[in-house]
Amino acid sequence: MDIELHGSWYVTILKDTPVGDIHITMTMIMGWVVLIVMSTLCFILGRNLKVTGISKRQAVAETVVESLNNFVRGNMGETFDHYIPFIGALFGTAIISNLISLFGVWSPTADLCTELAWAAVAFVLITYHKIKANGMGGYLKGYLEPVAPMAPLNVISEIATPISMACRHFGNILSGMVINTLIYGALGLASAALLGLIPSIGKWLGTHIPILEIGIPAFASLYFDWFSGLIQPFIFCTLTCIFIKQASETE
Repeated sequence: MDIELHGSWYVTILKDTPVGDIHITMTMIMGWVVLIVMSTLCFILGRNLKVTGISKRQAVAETVVESLNNFVRGNMGETFDHYIPFIGALFGTAIISNLISLFGVWSPTADLCTELAWAAVAFVLITYHKIKANGMGGYLKGYLEPVAPMAPLNVISEIATPISMACRHFGNILSGMVINTLIYGALGLASAALLGLIPSIGKWLGTHIPILEIGIPAFASLYFDWFSGLIQPFIFCTLTCIFIKQASETE
């Protein structure tokens, strides 16, 4: 596996098969990094819990758990409490995967396969609850409503739901990475042109000291990395809760 560095972003080019026929991509590597980070945070926040005289660390952990409980119950009701760990894991994975790009490494969510995998799990759960609520016959009959010729469109509509969820999340994260990279590139060229006006050493300064890249990209990062990186997991998890809830209702 060869890795090339473009600006501050890592791009993986698959050339070798280091583990048999399995291609190790940067998405897979960073996915494991995200899991390690999540596991470490869970271990740190969940150890040495007390009933009284709790620490600030435990207070943070309890706040996170309570917020997650309220989020799931607010969208699905208390009868779906068993989905709290799943939604929490999805929420945490998405947030860390999005924000990890702040450290200049590849974000797993910039790969559509990541979001498609999440959407596939959501699709299976939605389908399971539809069959559970209406039976296999009622589920299949739903594709023939309101008239039988609508079946192909109903199938497309069913498949489009998880795909649209995945593409929405993927598009926002990838576009943010692309725009930030373009901003860095443009500011680098602008720095070279500006400092190039200085006699003698201007060309060297423009090449080695891109002064316009200092501070200015941080404003774009507030939206594309922080705001979008937090709001997209919220939207994805909210839609997952709502669709599962709706699927469990008898038609």
